[in-house]
Amino acid sequence: MNERLHDLAAIEDAVWHELGRATDSAHDWHVGVLATTDGQRADARSVVLREVEPAAHSLIVYTDARSPKVAHVETHPEGVLVLWSASRGWQLRAHVHVTVETSGLAVWSRWAKLMMTPAAQDYLSPLPPGSRIVKPVPERGTRAHFAMMTMRVDALDWLELHPEGQRRALFDADGGHWLAP
Repeated sequence: MNERLHDLAAIEDAVWHELGRATDSAHDWHVGVLATTDGQRADARSVVLREVEPAAHSLIVYTDARSPKVAHVETHPEGVLVLWSASRGWQLRAHVHVTVETSGLAVWSRWAKLMMTPAAQDYLSPLPPGSRIVKPVPERGTRAHFAMMTMRVDALDWLELHPEGQRRALFDADGGHWLAP
């Protein structure tokens, strides 16, 4: 187990350091659960962290523009991204404000890197995510369904599960604060 941190600033730095490493598929935080709402019902799904911009306090994931989560964030842009690191014993709940881009240089440059990989097939489906598949399967679509979701982190709720006792801290616009676990 890693050495236990005791200073709030050091914990926040370590959290952002780990987030920066989470774009590697071997990292515990590479896949997290994003919860959103349509105003009536909550929904949660796994998302893959593609980029982390610590200075901007932002996280980037890719999605299909036809996904229900896109409709959710267009009307209710707040969400929570939950990450668990078994190796550190850390749960992180990132309270985020989500925006979606489907065009522009930022989207096109990311698509250019992705389009020759197997992951590109996820965005080329002629059917929206969750659609019932009927035979024959329609022809492949175009890049038009690729979207980039940017999650601006408004607060980080950090929980450490440890044999010496649980600890919890909140990092937000007011700084870092210890919380009851």
